[in-house]
Amino acid sequence: MKNDLNTLLTALYVLVDDHVVLPRTGRGRRPLLTDSELITLATAQVLLRYDSERRWIRHLHADSRWREWFAHLPGQSGYHKRLKASEPLLRKTILALSLCCPSWFDDMWITDATPVPCGMSRETVKRSDLAGHASYGYCASHSRWYWGLKLYLVCAGDGMPIMWCLANPKLGEREVLAALLEHNHHLVRDGQTLLADKGFAGKEFKKLTAAMGLELLRPDRKDETYRNGNLGGVRQRIESVNQTLKGQLDLEAHGGRTPAGVFTRVAQRLLAMAAGIWHNWNTGLTSKRSLIAYDH
Repeated sequence: MKNDLNTLLTALYVLVDDHVVLPRTGRGRRPLLTDSELITLATAQVLLRYDSERRWIRHLHADSRWREWFAHLPGQSGYHKRLKASEPLLRKTILALSLCCPSWFDDMWITDATPVPCGMSRETVKRSDLAGHASYGYCASHSRWYWGLKLYLVCAGDGMPIMWCLANPKLGEREVLAALLEHNHHLVRDGQTLLADKGFAGKEFKKLTAAMGLELLRPDRKDETYRNGNLGGVRQRIESVNQTLKGQLDLEAHGGRTPAGVFTRVAQRLLAMAAGIWHNWNTGLTSKRSLIAYDH
């Protein structure tokens, strides 16, 4: 195997077609673009950094290579509708990629929440279809307020997504992560260590994680006796994962304007990162989260 985009997309298509997509049943015409091809195109779009679906579809129709690889290339409207309806397929593919990697068996998972801005003006806030879902939140790392959602991510040490969700930034971080862990309790292994930020401190949250068999590890707060220190070196892992999503996969430029649209575009970026990590494991690349070979 080679570390290039063509090889990654081919391997991803085979994996999805063989182990993720179920045969379509029932009446009606089968879509000209299969579900496996849809996932492949959605991954390529993010890796090649086409934030606009219109620009991406124009690129597909203008480049003869894509016409050779795919028997049918969709229009922008059809592509958009198929992606919005692919929520279960996106989730299932991300999980399938996670299960295929050795990092799935890591004894330590890391978690954090990062802002997902969805609007920059007051008019957007008043008119957006995200009203009721998005809200104002404070980004401490940039010392600024934003309007949007928060991405909660639990991942392996190499950045491979294990579980994730989007939530209103006004909701408490501990409450959201607790709900995420309970919803995905079947993925939690007894004795697993969960590395979190000091914002996830609290007796009730610690009791919940302990009841699930998780050992919570977090930096000490200023008003606590010394236990773990600041864990700066280890905590840097999740910060670098967030930087990959924002710097290389343009998380903050997702362009979603509806709840389904934001979810789809965030899922695309997590899928692209998962596919890159999975392929780097298969090819023996040392830096598992390096995506440079796939962005051109």
